[in-house]
Amino acid sequence: MGPSSLRDTRSAELYARALNVLPGGVNSPVRAMRAIGRDPLFVVRGEGAELVDADSNRYVDWVLSWGPLIHGHAHPDIVAGVTDAAQRGTSFGAPTAGEVELAEEVARRMPAVEMLRMTSSGTEASMSAIRLARAATGREKLLKFAGAYHGHVDGLLAEAGSGLATQGLPASPGVPAAAAASTIVVPWNDPDAVRAACAEHELAAILAEPMPANMGLVPPAEGFLDFLRNQATENGALLVFDEVISGFRVAAGGAQEATGVLPDLVVMGKIIGGGLPAAAYGGSRALMEHIAPAGDVYQAGTLSGNPVAVAAGLSTLALLDDAAYTRLAAITETLADGLRQAAGDHPVQVQSTCGLVTIFFSAHPVRDLAAAQACDLAAYGRWCQALLARGVYPPASQFEAWFPSLAHTDEHLERTVIAATAAFEEV
Repeated sequence: MGPSSLRDTRSAELYARALNVLPGGVNSPVRAMRAIGRDPLFVVRGEGAELVDADSNRYVDWVLSWGPLIHGHAHPDIVAGVTDAAQRGTSFGAPTAGEVELAEEVARRMPAVEMLRMTSSGTEASMSAIRLARAATGREKLLKFAGAYHGHVDGLLAEAGSGLATQGLPASPGVPAAAAASTIVVPWNDPDAVRAACAEHELAAILAEPMPANMGLVPPAEGFLDFLRNQATENGALLVFDEVISGFRVAAGGAQEATGVLPDLVVMGKIIGGGLPAAAYGGSRALMEHIAPAGDVYQAGTLSGNPVAVAAGLSTLALLDDAAYTRLAAITETLADGLRQAAGDHPVQVQSTCGLVTIFFSAHPVRDLAAAQACDLAAYGRWCQALLARGVYPPASQFEAWFPSLAHTDEHLERTVIAATAAFEEV
């Protein structure tokens, strides 16, 4: 199967215009596709598991808005829920029944959540959860893991200094050194580094993606999450799980259900908004009632619990029963096995869990950020360009996950594997 003639005239025109009014021509960096060595494609619509771009090219979509669209694009039940809500009003700045129903559904699904507070983005939810953890513990320092992304909060845009348990350094211009210094950064899957950090610092929180997917999918080593739970308890810190990606994707109750490890606080996003801007943080009643107006930890948002986003989230969750997760796991496994078959003797690793896949261009399994950064990034970029030319839309970065959905069919999987096999031959 040879590559199609990828037309990008209209995308190129739109990108040229965008560069004049948007920094880098985009509203979020990974969309620029620079990591794979090309300019972005502009999308005009999505249909199930497929995208159509501004030049009428059609792709099997494995990004799906970076995770929210677990049912694919424009699922009729979700569109109907959103339409009904919008017709009754797009925003009230007052409580609605939908907010209560969504909170009840999340509490039913997530073992660690008795109460939640909604926000408009995962960044807001992370920021608010950290503020709550600091207020509840009376401490300031945080422990996070290299390669984890918890939104563009100043204190969380930190990178590791030298040594196992040193204070963080700013990972972006504009981040105050003092903000980063309160964050301790250690390698993922490294118990010794965590133990050293906990011995040296009194922590407000240990913040972790229980199923990390922001350096590509790098699952926790056996027993590592239990170890974090124990270390947090011994240190007097709160264990905070960032389930923005894993929540309602890897299992009905997120990674906490799948692993049996319960955090003190949970950050949620993506699927909880059904493709619209919504996120939340939650935990026990005792912790969450520190939040104003029940308590004195302040957090607010005009569009928090927006009725249209809440309707999208409720419609999305209503479709996620046990059978849906069984099917999603099978789709994920078929994709992962197909990519392994397509790779043949090429030095790649395919790492997967229900609803998440990453193909690392590495001869060795990837267990932390250093191993992910050691991958052949140029080869991954060439491979992605070859996939795009054959009508398959992959994540435009080695450090992002593929997002299988319930809209992906056997035919989509077959098309993807055929394209991947040919793309490997080019690489």
